[in-house]
Amino acid sequence: MRPHTLLASDQPESLVLADAAETSSSGIVSRTVIQTEELRVVLFAFAEGQELTAHSSRRRALIQVLDGACEFLYSDKWHSLAAGALLHLPPGHVHAVRATTGPFSMLLTLGAETRSQPTP
Repeated sequence: MRPHTLLASDQPESLVLADAAETSSSGIVSRTVIQTEELRVVLFAFAEGQELTAHSSRRRALIQVLDGACEFLYSDKWHSLAAGALLHLPPGHVHAVRATTGPFSMLLTLGAETRSQPTP
């Protein structure tokens, strides 16, 4: 049984991300693909105009833009990212994301939580 994840953590499986993405015309939809102590993978779909405000994480993050385009705040500047882009964020790095030119989807991969945040 898989509690609230799209893939079970104890068996090999495949998943078509485009089919798994759920969209909303006015919000952000997130679905946990897999979650273990070492790894968490979350599929996000953003409606145009939606934003996650500035925040940081104690986990290393990789963001893959799957479809559409977005703007990401990192290194104190907004950057445009389109489908195919891969963004690495070290633990403790402040970032934000917004859908400004239409809807977009992304895959967020988080490593294991670090015990202490690095000094900026």
